[in-house]
Amino acid sequence: MHRRTALSVSTALLVAAPLLSACSGEPRPGTAAVVGGERITTSSLQAQVNDVRAAQNRSGQAAAELIASTPHLERQKLDAALQSRIIDKMADTAGLTATQKDIEDERRTRAAESGGNQQFEAVLLHKGAMAPAQVDRFLRDQVLFAKLTAKYGAGKLEEPARAAVKALHIEVNPRYGAWDAKEIRLGGGETPWITQRTRPEQLPAGA
Repeated sequence: MHRRTALSVSTALLVAAPLLSACSGEPRPGTAAVVGGERITTSSLQAQVNDVRAAQNRSGQAAAELIASTPHLERQKLDAALQSRIIDKMADTAGLTATQKDIEDERRTRAAESGGNQQFEAVLLHKGAMAPAQVDRFLRDQVLFAKLTAKYGAGKLEEPARAAVKALHIEVNPRYGAWDAKEIRLGGGETPWITQRTRPEQLPAGA
């Protein structure tokens, strides 16, 4: 049985004074988003996109179809990065960590479910738009989310998520969409906030 958990916040959260804008009011050059006072740069975001495109292009006959299925890849990768930082903040507040062993164990479990590590990574690329180098970050998110669920209880992560989002003061360059604090996602994206223990073949795009 597959378990899917999505968080939603009932009211919009206030954010601090804009950090993305220069004095002119235009987005600060080179900034995709600001989370907890730290920038996610457009160059780092583009590097992730390039890694995915390169992996898609190595997929042979399926390459064109894969690329066509991810037309908003920049937005998807930024949404995933924002979600990861929310999980990090929640885990830090709760005193939870994901060790390298935790991540390796999670990989082994999921690889076994998929028929091997190569197949697991192929499914993540096809269904989650993730390059091989991005898989460990996904696995870390899943480990932390499972620990958060164990600590607070299934279906009881709304308040910790609300607190994390409020503390991080998330701002997004309008080029990539608008941050929706109510849904805890980048507006216009296609990805639920996070899925826990979802089988690889059911991963949402841009997870």
